[in-house]
Amino acid sequence: MQNGFHGFSNFNNRSPLRTLVDPQAIKRSWRSGGPVITGSVIVLCVSVWLVETVFRFLFPGLFSLMMNGGIFAPVYSATQPWRYVTSLFMHSPNFLHVLFNMMALWSVGPMLERLMGHWQYLGLYLISGLGGSAGLVLWAVIQPSSGWFSAAYGASGAIFGLFGAVLAVFRRIGADIRPMLIWIGVNFLMPFVISGIAWQAHVGGFITGLALTELLTHGPALLRGKKFSVRMWIYGGFCVAVLVATIAACNTVNPLL
Repeated sequence: MQNGFHGFSNFNNRSPLRTLVDPQAIKRSWRSGGPVITGSVIVLCVSVWLVETVFRFLFPGLFSLMMNGGIFAPVYSATQPWRYVTSLFMHSPNFLHVLFNMMALWSVGPMLERLMGHWQYLGLYLISGLGGSAGLVLWAVIQPSSGWFSAAYGASGAIFGLFGAVLAVFRRIGADIRPMLIWIGVNFLMPFVISGIAWQAHVGGFITGLALTELLTHGPALLRGKKFSVRMWIYGGFCVAVLVATIAACNTVNPLL
């Protein structure tokens, strides 16, 4: 990750949208480090949203089953682990929710995917999503009357982890971080303007992505000479262990356990 930082100082360095749909472009993009994972996440999120929309209007029973079984709720965080993943790809029926999240993902994802490599980037994304869920569970301990039975869905926790990663990279290469800080600040302020936004997931995802990337770029000297993929396994595994331990500790006061 320490190699090639100079090539990623432009916050708007994004690849063409055709890499989302053209098979040949996807193959070329994969070989060249393009945003294949980012595009796949976008396609999956939009596809799930379309299924939600169809179910909502034509099959309301299936819509309720899908939403109730897939969104993340702290009270089920110990007994229904699939929600950690499914909730990352589900969004509100409101089109603006999925639109803004996918725009935010496309603004930072391609740069990070090229810099980190496809699988390491996917690891960062999923671990940040887990961090977002951990933020919700931790808040449930702080505010048990409402927190345990709250629910959230969407990619924003994972996306905020990418924001944290980009901020760490920009600081590492000495780039101008002001545009990034403004973008992050606007997104952090949105819950104060728009109700119903799970800011706890934003904070949890952001801290997780920032911490993991700081470890990757400023970790112990003993590991700095290791391949980036090896460091990702080590530090990623460490972050997952910390998050799982935090969630497990919080669940000792889960009202359903």
